Amino acid sequence: MRTADQVKRKLNELVSQKKSLKIKLDQAEADIEHGPLKQQIIRLDEQILLLEWIINEPTGSYHV
Repeated sequence: MRTADQVKRKLNELVSQKKSLKIKLDQAEADIEHGPLKQQIIRLDEQILLLEWIINEPTGSYHV
């Protein structure tokens, strides 16, 4: 199991990758280049969301 610090580092790494992909997307001229970049950004968004959920673990009981 990963420590909270490891998860936060990975989260920061993914956020950095997303920023760099957004810059590449803005610089890309052809629509052909946009598709793969958008797919990578979507995948990173999903990974970031999961890591944020791990860091901000819900409290309470599912069955109340």
